Amino acid sequence: MLESGVTRIDNSALRANSREFDEWLSVARRGARAQMPQSEACVMPEAPLGLSPEETIAAAMAELGAGLREELLDLVRSMDPIGFERLVLRLLESMGYGGGSLGSRLHTRASGDGGIDGIIHEDALGLDAVYVQAKRYAADSAVGRPALQQFVGSLTGEGATKGVFVTTSRFSSEARDFLRRVQHRVVLIDGEELARLMIRHNVGVRVVHTYEVKAVDENMFADI
Repeated sequence: MLESGVTRIDNSALRANSREFDEWLSVARRGARAQMPQSEACVMPEAPLGLSPEETIAAAMAELGAGLREELLDLVRSMDPIGFERLVLRLLESMGYGGGSLGSRLHTRASGDGGIDGIIHEDALGLDAVYVQAKRYAADSAVGRPALQQFVGSLTGEGATKGVFVTTSRFSSEARDFLRRVQHRVVLIDGEELARLMIRHNVGVRVVHTYEVKAVDENMFADI
C-alpha cells in the first residue's frame, strides 16, 4: 500500500485496497457482537486502527473542523462584497474590538472609501482605531503586493498606523515580504485563518451537539 502512494492507512484505505480486510472486519464484528449483551450489540463503534478512544475523538473533531472550515469559506466566497465587509466587522467585534459604550465599528460607504472598508476601535474606550480591508478572492487566487501597497497608502492618507487585511484566499510571499519593510502594523488574515476565527468566536456557526467525556473520580473513592 505504501508503494502505491497511500499516505494514510486507516479503515477506509484498507477497505479500498484489500478485500481480505473487509472480510476480516465483518468476521471480527460478528464475533464481538456475539460476545456482547443484546442491549449493547447494536452500538459497536468503528475506530481507526491503533488509536485510543480519546485519539479517535480528536481525529473525528479534526475531520469535522476541516469540513466546517471548507463549508464556511464556500459560503463566504458566495457573499456579495458589502455583506462580506459587514461579516468581517462583526467577527472583529466578536473578538473584542469595538466593544464597550464608547467603542464602535463603522462600515464605510461602498464608493469613495479610499481603499478602507471599515473602521473599528481597538479598545472599549475608543482610544485607537483599526482600519479594515476585506476582499473576496477565489480559492486559487492570491492577494499580491500591489493590493497591500494600496492599503498601506490609504492608511497613510488617513494618518493611521494599524490595519487588518482580510481575504478569502491567501497572501503571496511578495505581499508578506512587503509588510516587513513598512512601519505600519498590518495584520493579515487569510481564508483558512478567517474560517478558524469564525468557528472559535461563533460567527456564522452554532453548536449542534455536545458530548461529555467522563473519567473515574479517584479522589472520591479515596475519601470514602
